[in-house]
Parts: sequence; C-alpha cells; structure tokens
Amino acid sequence: MAETYIGLGSNLGDRLEHLCRALDRLDTSCAVKKVSSLYETEPVDDAGPYEFLNAVVLIETSLPPREVLCLLHDIEDERERVRRSRNEPRTLDLDILLYDQWIVREQDLVIPHPRLHQRRFVLAPLAELSPSLQHPVFGVAVGKLEELLRVGGTVKLVAEQWWKR
Repeated sequence: MAETYIGLGSNLGDRLEHLCRALDRLDTSCAVKKVSSLYETEPVDDAGPYEFLNAVVLIETSLPPREVLCLLHDIEDERERVRRSRNEPRTLDLDILLYDQWIVREQDLVIPHPRLHQRRFVLAPLAELSPSLQHPVFGVAVGKLEELLRVGGTVKLVAEQWWKR
C-alpha cells in the first residue's frame, strides 16, 4: 500500500460540496487515513477572482500512480470540471502531491508535484498532517519548507473538522 497525499481545491460553485463529494468518492476507492483542516486561499496564477477552498488528504492505495491520476480525473469529471485552459476557475482540482517517496517524471505525471514547495495553500495543510514528512527531491521536511516560503499566497483557516465520513 502506498501512502499518497492528494491536494484538493475548488473555487467555483458549491466549493465545500465539491470537496466533500471528492473525499467520499476517494474513500470508496482508497483508504482515507487523514484529512487536513479546510483553508480559504487567494488564487495563485489563476485567471479567476474567486477564493479557493483547499485541503490535503492522506490516502493508502494499492493503485499505481498512473491509476491514481486517472481516478482523480474521473472524480473531477464527475464534479463537472472543465479544462479549457491552465489555471482557470474550477469546480474541483485534485493533484497527486506525493506518492510514498517516489519520484516520477513523465510528460503528464510528475511526482512530487512540481510546485508543491512554492505553494502555501498546499504546504499549510500538508504540514498540518505530516510536518516531518521529507520532500523526496529536496530532502527537507514539509513543515520546514512552509517556514522557508516567503511568498505563496494568503491562507486562512476555515474549519478544522469539515468532512463527515
């Protein structure tokens, strides 16, 4: 079983509903182990004016990384995610942040997530779940990466317990 951290985000429609249904769906295909608090964040490199809701979930899965990616895309499609251009507003955005300590470099699959260390909206909830978890490329704990981040957007705690299994 692989410990896999997934980033969740939404800035269109019923943001909380999109995130909750995504977790429900993940929980039917994988074992959801931990869910971070829910954060509201400003868009980073995004065309939309809408605030995001973001969180991170730790799952255990027997699926290989490519199948996890396909599962995430299926869940996004179920929540009517539209992909016209990069960084546009979206109902749901699911990203593989880490898959055990694997390093994967393929055209459409990069693990760890290539901008993980630059995004406070990812690092804050990830560090909440596992502050001493080592980034497999940099060899630095994610809690330390968050401390070192000088920019990366505003992150506001919205709710500690928000998903009901």
